[in-house]
Amino acid sequence: MCKIAVIGDYDSVYGFAALGIEIFPVSDPVAAGEKLHRLATEYGVIYITEHLAAGLQSEIEKYADRVTPAIIQIPGTSGNTGEGIRGVRRCVEKAVGSDILFGS
Repeated sequence: MCKIAVIGDYDSVYGFAALGIEIFPVSDPVAAGEKLHRLATEYGVIYITEHLAAGLQSEIEKYADRVTPAIIQIPGTSGNTGEGIRGVRRCVEKAVGSDILFGS
């Protein structure tokens, strides 16, 4: 079974601990980038808040063509930017060749 981690500000990630998911509270983009690279060697799935991911796009792109880790953006306490669902949509399009979630 793969390990799952969540990166983001404390208020956005602390609830995941109740689900048994390891949390890594980080609010600084530089520290988050370093944490992402360290976690990428051990975790199969890494959730990251959309707000934090916005400043780490080049870092996240480094893992786009790898099977693991799957880096998935989630809304945080600062709100939903919609980037998380756009990311899932791009992955589905890449996997199946068309947009089956929302129609073409």
